[in-house]
Amino acid sequence: MAKKLLSEQHIVEAARRGEKTIAIPMGTIITDAAKDRAKQLGVRMIVANEAPRSQMPSVPSTFGQSGKKEIIAIGSDHGGFALKEVLKPFVESLSYKVVDLGTYSEEACDYPDFAYAVARTVSLGEASKGIMIDAVGLASAIVANKLLGIRAACCFDEFSARSSREHNDANVLTLGGRVLGTELAKAIVKAWLETSFGGGRHQKRIEKITQIENREIHQNPEK
Repeated sequence: MAKKLLSEQHIVEAARRGEKTIAIPMGTIITDAAKDRAKQLGVRMIVANEAPRSQMPSVPSTFGQSGKKEIIAIGSDHGGFALKEVLKPFVESLSYKVVDLGTYSEEACDYPDFAYAVARTVSLGEASKGIMIDAVGLASAIVANKLLGIRAACCFDEFSARSSREHNDANVLTLGGRVLGTELAKAIVKAWLETSFGGGRHQKRIEKITQIENREIHQNPEK
């Protein structure tokens, strides 16, 4: 019988549901990325025979099957405000819960503040994914990717949106409010939200990204 695999995504999903302790069946393979993410999010992993019986579901039933709506954090600067206001109800129509982190008007503001807020919310597990909109989208991706555990992708079409999820497990999508039409933006968001991470050969590459993050932290602890 093949052994079960516990990935980083399982840890993120558990943290999003507010679980601080998760039961792992004996023999489960735990990836290095999952261990690192568990430490970051304060999630304790214990083997099933050490856990109370009420905490002993198998891995498939423990992860990713919550009755609550998935939370999407969304934000923008003034250049993306108009598109954000259009995308909020659209995302909700796809059966997600939206948390709007600002900005709340077209008054000039600084995109790093809002890109950080979106990425931070995802990094902490308070939202499963984030969407950030500025004038072009590139600047917010730069900001978001400074945070540990964030893989932000600036997408301009449905193909790049699907690829960023399937291959790169992107958890933040950045968009350009002044370069995308409304309907194209909706199509990109829908494709991005509805595409799952492919795992397989892509998993080890995501783990290498995590290893690079951790190496940089250890080499530069002042960060």
